[in-house]
Amino acid sequence: MTDDTTDAASPASASTGRTGAPTWVVATFAGAFGLFYAYAVWNALEFLLEQAAGRLGLSGYGWFVLLLAVVFPIVVFAAALALGIRRRARDLALMLLTGLCLVAVFWLNIVAYASAYGASLLGG
Repeated sequence: MTDDTTDAASPASASTGRTGAPTWVVATFAGAFGLFYAYAVWNALEFLLEQAAGRLGLSGYGWFVLLLAVVFPIVVFAAALALGIRRRARDLALMLLTGLCLVAVFWLNIVAYASAYGASLLGG
């Protein structure tokens, strides 16, 4: 009994399969979405510095939470770019957009936590 299906990992299908988007498309999408991610980082950094320069300063927990808000967009951008760099342009854009939505939800959670439980972030 013979199997007529071709294996997706075979060399013949790999040479005829689609490759990722051209480099200039990847760079354009990464640069355009990178500006939005950079805005999220800048916004979180501004909030961190504003809270740290306050009269009470920040506690260790406050530094952890607000530094996490600064680092999180960078990590998500790197992960979305690493996962989407070898895919089609549409898939790359969707991964970067999904990551940006995740960053936005995370930032809203940080702001909501800071407004509801802001005293736990401040030092004494």
